[in-house]
Amino acid sequence: MRLCVYILFIAAHLCSEAVVSGFSATVERTLASESCSQVKLKPAGQCENEEECPYQITLPPLTIQLPKQFQLLKKALAELQSMKETVRQLRSACLSCSLQRDSIETQPSGHGGTTTPRNVSSSNDILEMQVKMTKMSNSLKNAHTKIKDLQGQVEVFSHLDLKKAKEIMGKKEHNFSEINSKFNSSCVTECPVVNSPLHIIAPRDCSDYSVMKEMKNGVFKIIPDRRNGTFDVFCDMESNGGGWTVVQRRINGTVNFNRSWAEYKKGFGELRGEFWLGNDLIHLLTKTKDMVLRIELEDYQGAREYAKYDHFYVSNEFLKYRLSISKYSGTAGDALNVEKDYNHDQMFFTTWDRDNDLYMSGNCGTYYGSGWWFNSCMSANLNGKYYHKKYLGKRNGIFWSTWPHMPINQYLTNSRHPFKMIKMMIRPKNYSP
Repeated sequence: MRLCVYILFIAAHLCSEAVVSGFSATVERTLASESCSQVKLKPAGQCENEEECPYQITLPPLTIQLPKQFQLLKKALAELQSMKETVRQLRSACLSCSLQRDSIETQPSGHGGTTTPRNVSSSNDILEMQVKMTKMSNSLKNAHTKIKDLQGQVEVFSHLDLKKAKEIMGKKEHNFSEINSKFNSSCVTECPVVNSPLHIIAPRDCSDYSVMKEMKNGVFKIIPDRRNGTFDVFCDMESNGGGWTVVQRRINGTVNFNRSWAEYKKGFGELRGEFWLGNDLIHLLTKTKDMVLRIELEDYQGAREYAKYDHFYVSNEFLKYRLSISKYSGTAGDALNVEKDYNHDQMFFTTWDRDNDLYMSGNCGTYYGSGWWFNSCMSANLNGKYYHKKYLGKRNGIFWSTWPHMPINQYLTNSRHPFKMIKMMIRPKNYSP
């Protein structure tokens, strides 16, 4: 191939113009003075397939044979010439179309602008007509379907025997009239109206049982919050209008109240005897409703007094069962709010194993042997040790500092005043007996 290229390069320098003939396979180069010899390109020998034949070039006085791939070059040149002619025709056609379009789009309108080409407007009209035809076709199909359904229903009704249906209905009507007459003959007087009792499916505290006229003291199930389930409580239905849920009771000293944090949290004792309901349950009861606290006290001399607080709330364990108590009324005195250092309102709960009081020198729960809302330390403690008689020493028994029946000689002898009965109970603030 390199030899062919060199030969052609020499021929190009010898002649000034080349003409490649199509099917004669002759390359002619003629000088301006017409003195250039003729260069010939022709197949060598006889071949069935012209593309497979080798070619030879004659440059007088030389004749050189070329490879058979030279024919492909000749064919490519012919196809290139044909493509150039096609491109020329397409360009001519496009130019004509462009001129025609410009002449249409630039026609002046009556308002000084240009008008929309007619072919575009006609195309939009045709599209709108096609959409409308499609909608009409769909509507006709739906109507056809509904008509078929109605025809089927009519055919079903047409098979019914109307006379037979009337006979059946007549017989049933006669049977109902006979039954009605029997009831009328058997009932001589009107049935008395029975007032059914009011039922509360899930009592939230003892006050709900009181509404249902359950006026006897006892153990009942309540459910202050449906998410926590039911539990048993002791209900006082007799004291001061009833409806009280008892949260603490001391009557004989059979239960030890020097308990751990976990025991006060869960509760301990017996509901029909002495017990602490449990800080979690007390919190649950005071969370769901605004509660009133009533404390009843009785000493060994038979003196009975009470302290009532119209606001009573116990927080959850995360807040250490903090006590909120206020709005006192009663006869026992406000021992829970005596002075700053002994005010039990807003105090955290403390036990011997969980010190949450404000006493800097120790644990009030350990010193007084009980769990309570100590400050530093106390002016009241209803969970202290149960004494059956007067005692001396530290005041670790049940204590209520504002008790009005404290004998004067006890201040002189330093003897402590015991209590026989203590009861703490709550009910909703809006309760009416």
